[in-house]
Amino acid sequence: MPKGGQDWPFVKDMVANNHRLVVFTSAKSKQETEGIAYQWNYVVENQYGDEGVKPGECRNRVDSAVLTDKTKALVLVNHFMTVPVKILTCEENSGSLIDMIKTCYVAAGNRWANFVAVNFYKRSNGGGTFQAVDKLNGELLCGRDDVHAC
Repeated sequence: MPKGGQDWPFVKDMVANNHRLVVFTSAKSKQETEGIAYQWNYVVENQYGDEGVKPGECRNRVDSAVLTDKTKALVLVNHFMTVPVKILTCEENSGSLIDMIKTCYVAAGNRWANFVAVNFYKRSNGGGTFQAVDKLNGELLCGRDDVHAC
């Protein structure tokens, strides 16, 4: 596992080496005893629930290091309400999700999220969670606004 904020391998390299699974634990002891990555050694994340979906805000989760801590190579953006309401969640996971990803990019020291956690997604003819992931993959892979432009 990379140390001190070093880059993680690309998925294509993990597949080529037959290392296709990355598991994180919230139990610190498991890293030593079982070799499972202790999440707070590698990941920063924003607050989840109602406090984490306020427009224009991206605060770190209490358990997490500050979002700008670059010794943690991975950024997780949480975007879900404390009590999910399906009809509202569809709307929340459209434009406001992309806005939150952009807000957290700045809050994380100009680092794009590697992961996005939502509580509901639905396939559609555009927008939503899939568009947000396409944006992130485009930014991470080639610095473009959409992975299809890479």
